[in-house]
Amino acid sequence: MSSFKWFGRISTVCLLLLGLPVSAQQRPLAFVNARLLPISSAPIEAGSLLIQDGKIRAIGRDIAIPANAERRDMAGAVIMPGLVDTHSHIGQVAGADGSAAIQPDVRALDSINVRHAGIGKARAGGVTTANVMPGSGHLLSGQTLYLKLRHANTIEDLSIRLPDDSIAGGIKMANGTNPMRGDPGFPGTRGKSAAMLRSALLAGQEYCSKPPKVRDLGKEGLCDILQGRRVVHFHSHRHDDIITVLRLAREFKLRVVIQHGTDAYLVAEEIAAAGVPVSAIVLDSPGGKLEVMNFSMQSGAILERHGILTAFHTDDPITDSRLLLRSAALAVRNGMSREGALRALTLNAARMLDLEQRIGSLEVGKDADLLVLDGDPLSVYSKVQQTWVEGQLLFDRKRPADVLLAEGGWGGGHDKVANDVIMMEGGE
Repeated sequence: MSSFKWFGRISTVCLLLLGLPVSAQQRPLAFVNARLLPISSAPIEAGSLLIQDGKIRAIGRDIAIPANAERRDMAGAVIMPGLVDTHSHIGQVAGADGSAAIQPDVRALDSINVRHAGIGKARAGGVTTANVMPGSGHLLSGQTLYLKLRHANTIEDLSIRLPDDSIAGGIKMANGTNPMRGDPGFPGTRGKSAAMLRSALLAGQEYCSKPPKVRDLGKEGLCDILQGRRVVHFHSHRHDDIITVLRLAREFKLRVVIQHGTDAYLVAEEIAAAGVPVSAIVLDSPGGKLEVMNFSMQSGAILERHGILTAFHTDDPITDSRLLLRSAALAVRNGMSREGALRALTLNAARMLDLEQRIGSLEVGKDADLLVLDGDPLSVYSKVQQTWVEGQLLFDRKRPADVLLAEGGWGGGHDKVANDVIMMEGGE
């Protein structure tokens, strides 16, 4: 056997062990007799969904299914789009350090562990896309990364490429308690926080307005938001801090998503007038900060009534990724519409990441990212049975090893054990 053939066989085996598809999903796959929740249109009873090459090819009650397609009878199952988590910290992401309060040159891209067990657990919860962000202990802690939760060997395997081949992501900013650390170079008050951000943005405007003599990576990061190429994901809880975010967005023409927005319902009219979306957290497990004392489970319903684009997020590990569906259920229990809550997990969230043309709903041409559940997605009794990313089955509750990621147990949070599961089980 030649060395070239030997290397080729070994490479193929390695890809299979890693669970990475050697080629795209070429044979059509049809899910039939399922209850389909497209999100962008009305539910379809006893419907069919056809996928091929990682894309949705047809959806409806009477679609044409190719003769060579694999058919899967999904009677009793519910199929909906994969969940989009607009605010997550899976992958052991780390951003800015203690050297400065504003560090737009720092990239999440350079600090994510693709073998982190949290990624597999997020899939077990139905998450297929996540905005992975540095923390909020800085006024600007770095560039976020929008990830597709594929099987991966490197971070490039998870990254989402835009039409110009750049990597999709935003910028993380914060105000309120977290960045007011009192350390040298950090603000001690809310007023100083806003002043420091305003000064940095003014310096960015000057840099971006003319060809630089010397490259400045930090100011280049600011150009991305000042020129609208990146969304600012702004951690903000208290109502006055939210108004400060709106003021900065208006002054510098920033595209902003308010992240958390605990008090957003108190200033919903102002947020609606500004046309700014809110990505809310419903299950804030640790709690303990005075600035979240006005938390209300009715916030989602109030934001919806004001016509504000609303999503939910986990802030994992603040809330476990496997509980994202529960956030929507709690919002419905407290007055939000069922349709609005499901959109908040999918299409609304995709819009906040500028990815609504690819993900967030079951529509022809979109990525074949979907969940299979054994019941209503908002029922506590329902479980995610399968998670598909771009036509690849990456979580399957029928596989005992995947149950470990879904339900816990010895080794379930251990990176090596979790990735041994991936290598042993692989994907379809």
